[in-house]
Amino acid sequence: MAEKQKAERQQPQQQFEAQDAFEERVIEIARVAKVVKGGRRFRFRVTVVVGDKKGTVGMGIGKANAVPDAMRKASERARKDLRSVNISGTTIPHEALGKTAGAKVFLKPASAGTGVIAAGGVRAVLEVAGVRDILTKSMGSANVLNVVMATFDALDGLRSPALEAARRGKRADELVPFWERRKQHA
Repeated sequence: MAEKQKAERQQPQQQFEAQDAFEERVIEIARVAKVVKGGRRFRFRVTVVVGDKKGTVGMGIGKANAVPDAMRKASERARKDLRSVNISGTTIPHEALGKTAGAKVFLKPASAGTGVIAAGGVRAVLEVAGVRDILTKSMGSANVLNVVMATFDALDGLRSPALEAARRGKRADELVPFWERRKQHA
């Protein structure tokens, strides 16, 4: 009998779930309604962003009758939608504008120590992507889902400095931001 109790105490320690390197952020939990003949049917829509803080980020949307089920679905979908983002040090390599429906998000690189100057969904996406210094502006629609999708559109438009330099026929060090060029000449 004592051996059985000892085995039961050790079992929960061995059943831990393997954690991956992704950080997960819930951006929005919304109650949505479907109008049917008998009235309204309510469900929950959850928007989740996952990232490894090293340039990989994904977004997922889950809908269910209960919030935990919707969160699980959103998390699974976000992990399937992972994409790579070009990051230059702690910021982005160049300015970018993303558009989705009526929402526009403008991303601008910033010098080290600036921090993430963003709010709401844009901040969550950039932080899990690994961007630590950036300036942003959200214009047009304030719909959280569209703003997050516009942020992803802007991040997808980022090119690596080496590829952009080759396309323009310049050296890669000519395309670094001005605060980096100042350090090189000093």
